[in-house]
Amino acid sequence: QKSGSKGLYFILNLAVADAIVGFTVVGLVMDEFSQPFRPPQIFCALRMAFVTASSAASILSLILVACDRHLAIRKPFHYVQRVTGLRVGVRLVGLWLVAAIIGFLPVFTPGFQKFSSDKKCSFFGVFHPAYMLAVFCIGFLPALFLFIYLYCDILKIASVHVQHIQEVEQAGGCPPPRPTSDMKAMRTVAVLIGCFTLSWLPFFIAIGQIVCSECFPDQVVEKLWLLGLGNSLLNPLLYSYWQKDVRLQLSQLAAGVNRRVLL
Repeated sequence: QKSGSKGLYFILNLAVADAIVGFTVVGLVMDEFSQPFRPPQIFCALRMAFVTASSAASILSLILVACDRHLAIRKPFHYVQRVTGLRVGVRLVGLWLVAAIIGFLPVFTPGFQKFSSDKKCSFFGVFHPAYMLAVFCIGFLPALFLFIYLYCDILKIASVHVQHIQEVEQAGGCPPPRPTSDMKAMRTVAVLIGCFTLSWLPFFIAIGQIVCSECFPDQVVEKLWLLGLGNSLLNPLLYSYWQKDVRLQLSQLAAGVNRRVLL
């Protein structure tokens, strides 16, 4: 509210989605350290649906953040008129509706469930391979390509802007600035794309288990899936700490809390 940027609500929504991912994963971690038991099928399906829905919300929030930044740099003069509070609210409501449909579709569609004799709830032990293949082809793969395209286009537009600024400064007799801003922008884009791709792609490579179940043991596949969930640990650092406005607000908030504690 202090910054006046509606785009920061997408960052806040990303934080909420990642927090829900962490909350839902606690149950899975407890299963790993508890005694083996066989819960009802619907219990496992609901638990994994919450994990899948929150993960889908996290990925969709990343796409919304990328779209917001892309619009801000491509249409800077129309950004304020297009990104209003109502439109941001509609997008966030639509995001959570889509995430809920993706996550809870197997719960309401028994054909997407798989009945296994595993004594613990697991993603690959509850959901049918057809559901995982549909999520990969219809959901994640287009999201990955859109994510990469948006940030690469942002980098391209930013480079053009920097070149125009350098040409104007050189025409005015000013020495050309060092290309540190270009390198920083390239490094930032590379880190964002690399972390997202490396975190989630290994899990979806394990979709090969549908074709060859013996090639990918269940234990290896589950670890790859947890690597994708670990992307929620990186998002607070990549999308909040790197933002000057967020760092400033957090430092002011911490200073205010410190003063109240001391008083």
